[in-house]
Amino acid sequence: MADIARKASAHWTGDLRSGQGTVSTGSGVLNDAPYSFKTRFEQGAGTNPEELLAAAHAGCFTMQLAALLAADGHEPGDLRTEATCEMVREGQGFKVSTMRLVVRGSARSNIDQATFEGYVQKAAQVCPLSRVMTGNVEITHEAVLE
Repeated sequence: MADIARKASAHWTGDLRSGQGTVSTGSGVLNDAPYSFKTRFEQGAGTNPEELLAAAHAGCFTMQLAALLAADGHEPGDLRTEATCEMVREGQGFKVSTMRLVVRGSARSNIDQATFEGYVQKAAQVCPLSRVMTGNVEITHEAVLE
């Protein structure tokens, strides 16, 4: 049995190009958020799976980094992660190829850039969503100590 389980759902009507759908989360934070071909492959209003994956990865990674810093007595200050999910054509479809993380942050204790980069690398090894993607998606990290 799982220690933690979270739910989300999607609903879609119509074909790929002209259809439309909604996504919702069990928490209600997303409730029938629209998505469509245009939001995924063009610039339409709404969300898309890759944007949601990037948001989830950024959130997970930032929490993991905060936990690692705090565990070693470096009280985290302001931590921000921007994730960019990239797709490439593969065969008849697309593949998520790369997740680019840019992590900016500070700690309330004195740490230097190299130490901060070390924590970012350690977070990359233990972040649950990074672990899901490892071996399937190239994950890059840029660490900026402010």
